[in-house]
Amino acid sequence: MDAPLVPLIVNVVFRLDYGGMENGIVNLINQLPPHRYRHAIVALTDLTDFSDRLKHKDAIQLYSLRKKHGKDWVAYVRLFKLLRQLKPKVVHTRNIGTLDCLFIAWLAGVPIRIHGEHGWDTHDPDGNNAKYIWIRRMLGIFVHQFVTVSKDLRNYLVDRVGIRCTKVRQICNGVDTKRFYRRDIAQQSLLPSPIFPPECVVVGSTTRFNEIKDPLNLIRAFILLRPRMALHGVDVRLLMVGDGPLRSVALKMLADAGEHHAAWLPGSRDDIPELLSAMDVYVLGSSREGISNTLLESMATGLPLIATATGGNVELIEPGVTGELVPVADSEAMARVLAVYVSDPALRSLHGGAARIRAETEYSLNRMINAYRDLYDTWIYLS
Repeated sequence: MDAPLVPLIVNVVFRLDYGGMENGIVNLINQLPPHRYRHAIVALTDLTDFSDRLKHKDAIQLYSLRKKHGKDWVAYVRLFKLLRQLKPKVVHTRNIGTLDCLFIAWLAGVPIRIHGEHGWDTHDPDGNNAKYIWIRRMLGIFVHQFVTVSKDLRNYLVDRVGIRCTKVRQICNGVDTKRFYRRDIAQQSLLPSPIFPPECVVVGSTTRFNEIKDPLNLIRAFILLRPRMALHGVDVRLLMVGDGPLRSVALKMLADAGEHHAAWLPGSRDDIPELLSAMDVYVLGSSREGISNTLLESMATGLPLIATATGGNVELIEPGVTGELVPVADSEAMARVLAVYVSDPALRSLHGGAARIRAETEYSLNRMINAYRDLYDTWIYLS
């Protein structure tokens, strides 16, 4: 008698590229037991070399549907045929850009359909778009389980969209505390020495350079901060890792302010754990957030945190304990809080140590993996 086939989970994303949500999917697939689940990833548009981070890439099926911009019904036909061929036990979509794929999964006869909300859409940062609310409400009929990464998103689905509370489960992102930790390394060995002299204080961020992440918030705060601290003999430097359409704008702002020599914006990098260790303070200036993986990584690295008081940031940061919250888009407030940390090494050490402890006890990767394993087991093996 043949052994029962290990159930297949098809993860649907809009594009598999560098990003917090995508990193979380890769971590999940890498850590879930292979004897219990098989995995496939379907990108509606493109796959990138980010897929190289999958530990057992040869055992994971990867597909790109090459969906064109706008309405492309042929891509959904390809998805339908693919699901009929793969016969997955579960289809798990992420964010509103893939929610309609669960209707296709229903048509294809997929028995379990899960949808994750990992953050806010650039075109709807406050969740007020009536069309998106209607889409979530109507297509929610085909969803067995919603998963949100934050209380903020959970409350939005229940209170604003009208999804039944028992149908929504919160699973916070987790961070690999064995990969992200404070390394005892010389700053000069990682960062370009002309920009980062030995005694400088490094203000850092890892982010996407797009509107919803509002990287220009930190740029403006840095331009305000640097001359103020110079009056007190403190040399502040800026490290911002990531790419996107606003990176060129950020570089121009620094150049126009005469501060380009004091900042390094290297674009996307693969050595994030090492670069975080070279920072003294971590800043996230987003206009809206779900649960930020970059904040979690910085917490695990033992950095004090400054972030805007929005979405999941409020859940992650304990003001006065692990960092501070500032109003959205208030670069002056950010500069004032930064000045406190930049001028006080003892405070940076105290709040950074508390952030590390919180990452280990409340936001570990194992805790996230166990929560998703319980989710899948509930539907696959117990339903």
